[in-house]
Amino acid sequence: MKKVLILFGGNSTEHYISCKSAKSILENIDQKLFDVTSVGINLENEWYIYNDNLKYLDDGDWIDKNTKKIDNIIEFLKQFDVVFPIIHGTNGEDGRLQGMLELFNIKFVGCNTISSAIGMDKEFSKYVFDKLNIPQVKYLVYSKNINIKNAEKTLKYPMIVKPANGGSSIGISKANNKKELVKAIEIAKKYDSKIIIEEFIKARELEIAVLQDKNLIISNPGEILSGNDWYDYDAKYNNENSKTIIPNDIPKNILLKLKEYAKKAFVGLNAKGFARIDFFYNEKTQQIFINEINTLPGFTNISMFPKLMENEKIPYKKLITKLIENA
Repeated sequence: MKKVLILFGGNSTEHYISCKSAKSILENIDQKLFDVTSVGINLENEWYIYNDNLKYLDDGDWIDKNTKKIDNIIEFLKQFDVVFPIIHGTNGEDGRLQGMLELFNIKFVGCNTISSAIGMDKEFSKYVFDKLNIPQVKYLVYSKNINIKNAEKTLKYPMIVKPANGGSSIGISKANNKKELVKAIEIAKKYDSKIIIEEFIKARELEIAVLQDKNLIISNPGEILSGNDWYDYDAKYNNENSKTIIPNDIPKNILLKLKEYAKKAFVGLNAKGFARIDFFYNEKTQQIFINEINTLPGFTNISMFPKLMENEKIPYKKLITKLIENA
């Protein structure tokens, strides 16, 4: 029986989202196949053996008097056959954790150091997508050499402003004019020193799941139906009118092109294990634009990645097993 470690939490803005993903995995992992231990990392970056009282993961308040702190982290990790890191955001999916695991030859689920780092950094992933000839919306990387005036010369309003490193739509704003652009940049700066500014386009938001099995499994797209004007943090986690569906009205030529681009992005970044790749689809112009690759997507049983795999006849429990067995 394989000894498996579920690793969750982390000291990032996505800590609580990670807890929700971990709870779903712990509720559904096949205990007959795997000897499971779970470890949480708190917001101070301290590691604790979690006592598996799942109700505490709902609000991220999982540390109690029964949790035991881990002092020698590397020796502890070496006990396990496979580590399943489900830590979203900085220090969890940006290659730092993956680099540590690779350094000590510890098997783990998901992408390697380089793929994780590039996937997390929207500037570098955009450079890769450009090299792979995958269409993108018009963008620029905001820095000391590119001021508001340059941005207005290059891009049209409205614009989307986002931290280059981050997820879950945290720190992202839409700017309709110069005043809002200045404010949006200040918000994004709270999360990263490097900022991406893109032209906003009215388009359908489609997401494709890619699973590395014996062959690459590339799902049909799921669609985000935002309850807000665009899919910001509030629409993603708070607005009950937001929905995710699996549409059946995508033209066949567009469907094939989406899958082609998803495969090209996954292979081009040398991704491993699994990823979710997000696109914009403009129905009027029939144009497709890649938005980003998420090398460690949300993993609750109602998150888009598991739902898309379920649509490919891979139920949640089996999906967890495949990821661990293929690590």
